[in-house]
Amino acid sequence: MSSDLPPGLEGTLTETSSGGAGDWLAFDTKRWYTNAFIIEDHPTEVKILLGYKKRGFGVGLWNGFGGKVEPGETPVQAAIREMKEECDITAPLEHCGSLLFVLEGAPQGAFQIEVYRAATYTDTIAERVFPSSPLRTDEMRPQWFAAPKAVDGSVASSGLPPIPYDTMWDDDIHWMPLMLAGKKFVGRADFQPTTAGKYEMRRYWFGTPS
Repeated sequence: MSSDLPPGLEGTLTETSSGGAGDWLAFDTKRWYTNAFIIEDHPTEVKILLGYKKRGFGVGLWNGFGGKVEPGETPVQAAIREMKEECDITAPLEHCGSLLFVLEGAPQGAFQIEVYRAATYTDTIAERVFPSSPLRTDEMRPQWFAAPKAVDGSVASSGLPPIPYDTMWDDDIHWMPLMLAGKKFVGRADFQPTTAGKYEMRRYWFGTPS
């Protein structure tokens, strides 16, 4: 159990990973966001639905489906709305984690991201805009990935590609295995801009509720 939690985290938490250097970045305000995943648990593998960001913030990276919590919405309502807009499905989402991201030089304050998961969904996964479904956007391209449950170098039995951590946000590899294992998690990551106009993680802490 860690008694030295990063600013912005609270509760009785057990550290699972931490690293980086420098002081934690200061922030004055938070903006609330969501991130949601469909995760199917199979005997030999875990399948996860991710979306490839085709435009906007985080373009070129794989992520869950989500976005900003609008005025009058609860986080879970926003998560359900965003999943419908971005891949045209509805799912019985359950809260599984909370993440605090602080970006160096970002004027909008810290990002408080509530993470949700579901094992089932209704409707058909879709990517593009269709006149019959005005909620759909062309922001994300959904695709299934899989992680084998064995730790002996096995590949997913379905033949799906492995989770593309090398083209995801740097923090994902620290908390996503916890989510795939059915554990709840809490974490903070601070990011700094790179010369390529993207962000890299400079310090992080992740843990699970005790």
